[in-house]
Amino acid sequence: MISIAGVIGTGLFLGTASALMNGGPLGLLLAYIFVGSISYCVMITIGEMISYLPIAGGHIKLAERFVDPAFSFALGWNLWYNWTVTLPAELSAAATIINFWHPGVNNAVWITMCLVVAIGINMSGVGVYGETEFMFASIKVVTIVGLIIFGIILDLGGGPNHDRIGFRYWKDPGPFVQFYGISGMTGRFLGWSRAVTQAAFAYSGLEVVAMAAAESKNPRKNLPKAIRRVYIRILLFYIGGVFVIGLLVPSNNPLLNVNSDNASASPFVIAINQAGIKGLPSVINAALLTSAWSAASSNLYISSRGLHGLAASGNAPKVFLRTSRSGLPYVAVAMCASFSLLAYMAVNTSSGMVFTWFSSMCATAGLTTWFGIGVIYLRFRKGFLAQGHKMSDLPYSSRFQPFAAWWAIGASLVTLLFSAWEVFLRDNWSTATFMTNYLPMMLFPILYVGAKIWKRVPIVKPNEMDFHSGIAEIEAMTHADVLPRNIVEAIWMKLT
Repeated sequence: MISIAGVIGTGLFLGTASALMNGGPLGLLLAYIFVGSISYCVMITIGEMISYLPIAGGHIKLAERFVDPAFSFALGWNLWYNWTVTLPAELSAAATIINFWHPGVNNAVWITMCLVVAIGINMSGVGVYGETEFMFASIKVVTIVGLIIFGIILDLGGGPNHDRIGFRYWKDPGPFVQFYGISGMTGRFLGWSRAVTQAAFAYSGLEVVAMAAAESKNPRKNLPKAIRRVYIRILLFYIGGVFVIGLLVPSNNPLLNVNSDNASASPFVIAINQAGIKGLPSVINAALLTSAWSAASSNLYISSRGLHGLAASGNAPKVFLRTSRSGLPYVAVAMCASFSLLAYMAVNTSSGMVFTWFSSMCATAGLTTWFGIGVIYLRFRKGFLAQGHKMSDLPYSSRFQPFAAWWAIGASLVTLLFSAWEVFLRDNWSTATFMTNYLPMMLFPILYVGAKIWKRVPIVKPNEMDFHSGIAEIEAMTHADVLPRNIVEAIWMKLT
């Protein structure tokens, strides 16, 4: 269940508001299909490597084996940056959601409340984290499935006002938006590119299954199954969700502007309010709030473990190796939690604006990670073949390779390049937009070159790549699948 819904968060539930406003219903749908294709290619790419070598550290350790230690260093710090910055994004999103009920209250109150919950869950140990995350994930799955079904009913006229919407908003105000009033194809492309950046934030994190590979049961059997089911989740949750949103809410609805002072609702909540349904918007908003809490807790967990892993690899100060008797890396948790204080920027600025800033930073960092995974795979594939193996020998292989890896690399780079292209147009410069979109893109090569100079280790040659360390232990963990005892268990195994 956690693997199904662990990364579903405010990017899908709240961030789609700005994506719809900038790209229009068709632009929003095409953006999610485009980024969905990248994320699917990333998952099958990392799936081939991780199902063969489900080692602790996931793709970060694989980078050290198949590229070089400098690439692992840069990718590790980029991952830490990604999940650390996502934490204040989720906290500011939570504040935006709570403003639906209490618009006059200072955002610092809601940020503090959500932050205490996230830190409390993480400081309580992995057992409490796992149980609460399972509960939150269950709520998110039920919520998104329910919203998609309910949205279709509303679109077909099943609401209290019996208004059959159909594709009305695809005709007026239209399928695309002329971004910033720029006419022609340029305006539509820029609007679509902004929707792509938001979609990248929503999809970001699908690759974390790799980080949990070493801790999963029977990884060589279960990981390929999880990878194969990714496309179902992409189609149902993401693409299905944004399609319904584009049907229900016009792109010129002023409430979609999360940067405004009165933004306090997801597009789903806006649609339910438009239909005149009393009470339900508050129930849905409460469910979306648990999504923000869940995402904040997950972000703190992943970033702290990532920092602890960097320290264990010698890529971060040793102080972050300190743990409690139960194994909790409390120094790493405290360090990562301190960055959540950036969310208090929402006290003097719109919480929606702060959410937009941080979500853009997370999106570009996530795209950089996808680029890195593609590079690792091409090196992995070259070494695997050079040492006399066949790709069919892998526990999981895809017929789309190596084209999927090249698509992940190329599409990620192009998306990064155009993530904030509008700032280069005449009289449209924005320092905040430029920095939040292009900072990670500039940071990664700086980290790589700096680590290369510091470590002075050459790129690993294909015939010297290590495909054997840890294989005996991994094969010992592999066993036949447990067969379901009844139809209920069979359905549950298929879903999870």
